[in-house]
Amino acid sequence: MQWLAHGFHGEMKYMATHGTRRARPAELVPGTVSVITARMDYLPRGTPLDDWQAVEFDRLARPGEAIVSVYARGRDYHKVLRARLAKLAERIAEEVGPFGHRAFTDSAPVLEAELASRSGQGWRGKHTLVLDRSAGSMFFLGEIYVDMALPESEPVTAHCGSCSACIDVCPTRAIVAPYRLDARRCISYLTIEHGGPIPLELRPLMGNRIYGCDDCQLICPWNKFAKKSTLPDFDAREGLTGRTLAELFAWSEEDFLRRTEGSPIRRIGHERWLRNIAVALGNAVRSGEDGAKEALATRAGHPSELVREHVAWGLAQQPEDQPI
Repeated sequence: MQWLAHGFHGEMKYMATHGTRRARPAELVPGTVSVITARMDYLPRGTPLDDWQAVEFDRLARPGEAIVSVYARGRDYHKVLRARLAKLAERIAEEVGPFGHRAFTDSAPVLEAELASRSGQGWRGKHTLVLDRSAGSMFFLGEIYVDMALPESEPVTAHCGSCSACIDVCPTRAIVAPYRLDARRCISYLTIEHGGPIPLELRPLMGNRIYGCDDCQLICPWNKFAKKSTLPDFDAREGLTGRTLAELFAWSEEDFLRRTEGSPIRRIGHERWLRNIAVALGNAVRSGEDGAKEALATRAGHPSELVREHVAWGLAQQPEDQPI
């Protein structure tokens, strides 16, 4: 509740609206007695596990390349994990008979990370994500609220120690203290949940990240143990890796809807997509990237005021070795 009182949730009003129901499962789903937690690894099957973190950091160092968070490069995880949880519920019913239940995966006012840490899926890292010694943090969480009593599982010991790598690497200093994240400064929040103009002071810090941000996970030592998914669903789809900002900025709304069908990216819409890329292109201009200004100029007369303002900001940037 202190986190909410500080306004760290930004525009995610649902977090405050649902109040205690987020922390009390039986209030959210009457009759709930126990919660089954689950997790699913999501690194694409082709990920080079020996140096995948370095590969991703190299992408960030190429200012003209468009960076989409790893989790969002494949199919919408909500659909995949929800289907798996439904199948798990069916298997349980085969063993114990019909039972009351409801499954969630980042789809309701559920304190997923807290439930996961209390049930032994891992511990809360200083970046607030759940960490496991054998799998890092590159996994999705899901829950099944059930109306039967189950034996409690034990939480695990935290193993972050004195490490502050995630705090130090955050581009926007969104991790304001260990275990405390100000979502209003988080690039994932700004590029996905935030609907309006991106604060001016944060734009230069976003680099080429156009949907989400993985920096606090890329730097985490425990993610050298991250595991690849066994499912093709999370393989990166064509167009979302190794593409230039200019290429993605040229997508029409029809292109955007077609290429993001079944993807979590679709929910932000074409307008925010262009807003995000305009900021990244402005940063590419600052880095001296050829063609960045020309790409921005193609949207200078866009019907959306939101897009036009971010394009104008991008066009106003100057290479860092030149006077502004």
